[in-house]
Amino acid sequence: MAGMKEIRGKIKSVQNTRKITKAMEMVAASKMRRAQERMRSARPYADKVRAIASHMSRANPEYRHPFMVENQGAKTAGLILVTTDKGLCGGMNTNIQRASLNKIRELDQSGIKIEASAIGGKGLGFLNRLKANVVSQVTQLGDTPHLEKLIGAIKVQLDLYSEGKISAVYLAYTRFVNTMKQEAVIEQLLPLSVDDLNAKDEDGVTPKTSWDYIYEPDAQTVVDELLVRYVEALVYQAVAENMASEQSARMVAMKAASDNAKTVINELQLVYNKSRQAAITKELSEIVGGAAAV
Repeated sequence: MAGMKEIRGKIKSVQNTRKITKAMEMVAASKMRRAQERMRSARPYADKVRAIASHMSRANPEYRHPFMVENQGAKTAGLILVTTDKGLCGGMNTNIQRASLNKIRELDQSGIKIEASAIGGKGLGFLNRLKANVVSQVTQLGDTPHLEKLIGAIKVQLDLYSEGKISAVYLAYTRFVNTMKQEAVIEQLLPLSVDDLNAKDEDGVTPKTSWDYIYEPDAQTVVDELLVRYVEALVYQAVAENMASEQSARMVAMKAASDNAKTVINELQLVYNKSRQAAITKELSEIVGGAAAV
C-alpha cells in the first residue's frame, strides 16, 4: 500500500535524523567539559589582574586612567555583543539578542546611539538586521578562544572611549551557571568604577591598606598597560563563559531532539502497525468472501 510505504519512509527519515542529533549530543558533551575547564582556568588570571589593578589604583590616587573617568558629553555608547558562530544551541542566542535589543532601545530613548562590535557570526547577523553601526567584528573563533583574535575588536571600543567619543561600553554575553542553566548578561565594561576594581580577601572583605610599588619606567605607564590588560581579560572571560554555555545548550538541545525523535518513531511505528493490520484484515475478508461465493 502507498500509505504504508510513505510511513516507512517517514520512519527511516526520522531514524536518520535521530542518529545525527545523537552524534551532535555526544560531540557537544565532549566539548562542553573542555570548555568548562578553560572557563574555570581563566578565572584566577582575571581575579589576580583585578587585585593588582585595585592595589595600584589605591596606591596612586593622584592619577586616574581614562577608563575610570566618565565621558559626560558623548551621545554614543559602545556595545560588545558576544554570540556563537553556529546555531542548534536552543534559545541561547535568542535570549542574549533580546536582552541586547532591549538595551539598545533603552539607550535610544535616552538619545544615545550605539557603536557595536560583534564577536560571533550570529551576533553580527543580528546587528546587521538592526542596521546598527558595526565598528569591528570577529567571527570563526573555533572551539578555543584566542586573545590575539579578540584584541582587534576590543581595541576599537577602548580607543573610542579613550578619545571621549562614547560615554560607556557595555558587554553582552551568556554567563555559564550550570549545564542546565545559562543566563544572558549585559554588564558595563567602561567606565571602570571603584567597586569593580575593589579586590576582596579570602574572607570577602575589602582591605583598607594599599601596597607600595616601585615602578619601571613610571606609574602612569604601568597603570595604563595594566588596566588595558584587565579589560581584555574581562572580555576573554566573557567569551570563555559564552563558549561553555554554547556547548551546554547544544548538548541539552540535541538530547531533547533525540528524545523527541524517538517519540515520533514510536508513534509512526504504531500507525504503521495499525495500517498493516488493517490491510491484512481486509485481504482475509476478501479471501473469505470469495470462498463463500464459490
